Amino acid sequence: MSTNSYAVRDSMTMLRRNLKHAQRYPSMTISVVAMPILMLLLFVYVFGGALGGGIDIPGVGGGGDRGDYTNYVTPGILLMAITSGAVSTAVSVCSDMTEGIINRFRTMAISRASVLVGHVIGNVVQTIISLVLVVGVALAVGFRPNANVIEWLAAIGLLVFLAFALAWISAAIGLGSDSVETASNAPMPLTFLPFLGSAVVTPDSMPAGIRWFAEYQPFTPMNETLRGLMLGTEIGNDAWIALAWLAGLSVLGYLWAKASFNKDAKR
Repeated sequence: MSTNSYAVRDSMTMLRRNLKHAQRYPSMTISVVAMPILMLLLFVYVFGGALGGGIDIPGVGGGGDRGDYTNYVTPGILLMAITSGAVSTAVSVCSDMTEGIINRFRTMAISRASVLVGHVIGNVVQTIISLVLVVGVALAVGFRPNANVIEWLAAIGLLVFLAFALAWISAAIGLGSDSVETASNAPMPLTFLPFLGSAVVTPDSMPAGIRWFAEYQPFTPMNETLRGLMLGTEIGNDAWIALAWLAGLSVLGYLWAKASFNKDAKR
C-alpha cells in the first residue's frame, strides 16, 4: 500500500472518530444548527415586513413584501450557517490538543496530516447537514429559488468550498487556543461578517465607511454569487472574486494550521 493510501485510510479513520464524537455529544452540533435557523425566523417574521419594503431588493426594487425579503435574506443565512459551524472545528481541535490525545496519536504509526484532515472533513459533513436543515426551514417559510440543476450544483459547490476554507482556519484557531473556552469564542467574529455585507440589507443603505467595508469584504461577493445562482439576480464579476477569496482563505487556513501543528510537535 502506498503512502498516499495510508494517509487516506488514516484520514477516514479520524473522520469516523470525529463524527462519532459529534453523535455522542450533540450539544455543540445542535447549537450550531439552531442559531442560523433562529436568525432566519427572526429576520423573516420580525424584520421581514419592514425590511422587505425598506430596501432596494435586487430584481424587485423598493416596496417588496415579506416573501421578497425571505428570498433576499436566505442566501446570507446559509453563509452564516457555515460560519457558525466553523466554531465546532476550533473547539474539537483545541479539545484534542489540551486533553493530550494528540500526543498519543504522534506515537502511533499514522499519518500526521490525518488528524487535522479528519476534523476538517468532519466539519464539512456536519455543515452540509446543517445547510440542508436551514434550506428546509427556508422553503417552509417562503423561500422560492428558481435555480436549475446546474445552478444548484454550483451553489452547493460554493457553500462546500467555503465550509472547507473556514474549517481549516478554525482548525488553526483551535491549535493556537490554550482552552476550549478561548477556542469557542475566537471564531465568533466570523459568524457576524456576513451581516456586515449584503446578507440582510444592501450595502447602499449603509453609512459610507461601513458601506466601503461591506462592498470589499469576502462574504459580499460570495453572497451575491449565491443569490444570483439561486434567484437569478445579476452576478457579474462577483463569482470570480468569490472564488479568489475562497482559494486564498483555503490556502491561508491550511498553511496556518500546518505551521501551528508542526510548531506544537516541536515543543
